Formats: sequence, structure tokens, C-alpha cells
Amino acid sequence: MSFFRLLIRNRGAMLGSIGVLIFLFAALFAPWIATHDPEAINLINRFERPSSDNLFGTDQFGRDIFSRVIFGSRISLYVGVTALGLAAVAGTVLGAVAGFYSRWLDEILMRTVDVLLSFPDILLAIAVTTIMRPGMTSTIIAIGIYNLPQVIRVARGSVISVRKNLYVESAEAVGLSRHSILFKHVLPNAMAPILVLVTVRLAASIMTAAGLSFLGVGIQPPTPEWGSMISEARSYIITAPHLSIIPGLAILLTVLSLNLVGDGLNDIFNPRIRGRRASLHV
Repeated sequence: MSFFRLLIRNRGAMLGSIGVLIFLFAALFAPWIATHDPEAINLINRFERPSSDNLFGTDQFGRDIFSRVIFGSRISLYVGVTALGLAAVAGTVLGAVAGFYSRWLDEILMRTVDVLLSFPDILLAIAVTTIMRPGMTSTIIAIGIYNLPQVIRVARGSVISVRKNLYVESAEAVGLSRHSILFKHVLPNAMAPILVLVTVRLAASIMTAAGLSFLGVGIQPPTPEWGSMISEARSYIITAPHLSIIPGLAILLTVLSLNLVGDGLNDIFNPRIRGRRASLHV
């Protein structure tokens, strides 16, 4: 059964995919979707309730919340995808090399990974952004660093599992180089768990980016970022709750959509889960 047919049959994955596509569309076409300049200040229209002119109302500076949420999707997805992309490439290569080539390199790398994993994600990210200057670059680096150990561990385990297959032994028997075996035969067949991890970690990365901005060590105002929007709205949670509720819902829906896609990919790529579910429908 093809991948897309399995994806369509998974209701959670389809629902999550629709949500991801909506936010991706908003991020790509933000300048055309937004109804106002997201950083334009209009103190006369402070704390406006949702209306036809301002769909989600305005904040304490009279800025249009709808436009800021739309541009915030661009910032959040850019930070999450860039940071996780860097971690995925570096972690996959390091994990594959450690799991396929050298026992001593594997030992050194995994002990380093264990040390990094001993720190909670958000604390490790805060430490990195505190050492560097707060901003988008430091946020991307921090999120990339704390995602790196998870990718290395999953890539290593997947490569070790694939390495035991008979076609790898056959490739070695016919004299193919170890480099060719790894990158042409082992790694392509070891990518499924890594793809599932990257999807789930993307949701966590967006949450972490928002958390760093909320704490003041991530992306700085007036850049329209969901976490900083919630942080700025803390003082008005009683008088103007929509200031924090709307960006909070944007974070919730994005993270939920990505987690649904990740769960769906896990169902598709994991033969045990797929077989168990198929038996339930018989």
C-alpha cells in the first residue's frame, strides 16, 4: 500500500496535515494575508475588540493582532524548521557514522549525548541564549543544540538496526566500500524513525522558541512572535484576555497539528503498529 494511501486512511494525520498546511500557507503569504502592518503603532485604537477592521482586535499599542499572528507563524516556522534542519543533518551524519564505523567514536559520542540529555530542554536552550545575545540567531542555535542529541541517538539506533539486514552483508560480500554501503544502502532505509522524530521535535521546537521569547531571552519585541506576544499581554490578562488567548491558540493548534502528523507517520512507518491496527479492522 502506498505511503499517501496510508496517510489518507489515518484521520489524525490528515487532520494534522490540514492544520500544518494552513499555517504554512499563512507563513508563506503573510504579506498578502495580513490586513495591517504588524508593527504599526496606533495609540488611538488601543485594546480594540475584534471587529471587521481588526479581526482579532488590537493590543496595548494599537497594533493589529491578526496581522501579528499571521507574521508570527512565519517567524515560528522559520525558527523551528531552520534549527531542526541543522540538527537533523548534523545529527543524522554523526549518528550514522558512530553506529556504522567505529566503536570508540560511538562510545565517545554517546557519552556526550548522555550528558546533553541530562539537561532539561528549556534549561539547555536558556543557557545557550544567555551566553549569546538574545535574538533569532541565538534562538535557532539553542534549539538546534538541544535537538541534536535526540537526532544522534535515533539515527545511531536506526543505522545499527538496518546494518544487521542481509542485503548489507551481501553488499559487503561483493566488495562495495563501507562509505557506499552506509550512504546508498543503510542510511536511506534508516530514515523513517528520523522523519518521525523530526516532525515531533518540530512541534517541541516551536514551543521552546515561544518559551524563550516569553522569558525575554529569545526573539525580541517588536518582532511579531507568538511567545513575545503572550509575554507582552501578561499585564492585561484580565482587562484584555484576547491579547494572550489568540497567540496561545496559534501555538496550541500548530503544535497539535504537528504532533498528529508525527503520530500518523509513526503508524505508517512502524510495521508493528500498522499490523496491529490492520488486525483490529479484520
